[in-house]
Amino acid sequence: MGKYQLDNKGRASVTKYHEKNIPAQFDKKQQLEKIRTEYLEKKKKQTDK
Repeated sequence: MGKYQLDNKGRASVTKYHEKNIPAQFDKKQQLEKIRTEYLEKKKKQTDK
């Protein structure tokens, strides 16, 4: 047995803490779509001139 074992209440509070502090996972498809739309808008502005 480990020296610092947690009971169920302590384990729940630790998982809650870690869920709050995990950085938001970015969606790769959403990121690519955003880059694509920005590129197309930039390209459209260049062709309009």
